[in-house]
Amino acid sequence: MVIRCLSLALLLLLVVPVVIRGLMLRRRGVNAFLFGVTDKGDFLLMPMVALFVYTILSCALPLPFFALLTDTFWKNEPMQYLGAGLCLAAIVWIGLTLRDFGTSFRVGIDDRSPDKLVTNGMFSLSRNPIYVAAFGFFAGMFLIYPNLGILIAFVLFAGAIHRQILREERFLRKHYGKEFEDYCRNTRRYL
Repeated sequence: MVIRCLSLALLLLLVVPVVIRGLMLRRRGVNAFLFGVTDKGDFLLMPMVALFVYTILSCALPLPFFALLTDTFWKNEPMQYLGAGLCLAAIVWIGLTLRDFGTSFRVGIDDRSPDKLVTNGMFSLSRNPIYVAAFGFFAGMFLIYPNLGILIAFVLFAGAIHRQILREERFLRKHYGKEFEDYCRNTRRYL
């Protein structure tokens, strides 16, 4: 029961910092939520996120889902707490990344009013620190709920994220040119 409540709290904590940051920017006149505005292809990521969230919710709550997808591969309480720790570390990573983003934070590609290219802080470790944190969070959830549903959702999500990263990099290369190329030479895409 404790791990179920913990996993639900972690899922909520994953979303809250992003929403708060977006609302803070909106008060400054910056629309940070542009997912699907520039390219409708952005929405391919949303079903993956929804599948992942529903799978987690169906593991923690009595929601209807296929037992084949929610039956665990193994039961290991220390591994579950390790997964919770990994999720918490990912949330902290996201918080630090949002701080480093400053006013450049966007959900989706902003081809109308992009801000400066951010290369410091968490962005000196990875060109995509929020996505890296998301991978860490989902890996942690797999350790909490090691089942086929989480594994399938994680693989689909990873593919959708990689596609999104490639799309964002094309935009950044076109928009920032040499500055982005130099950044790519010095900083890895993931870690």
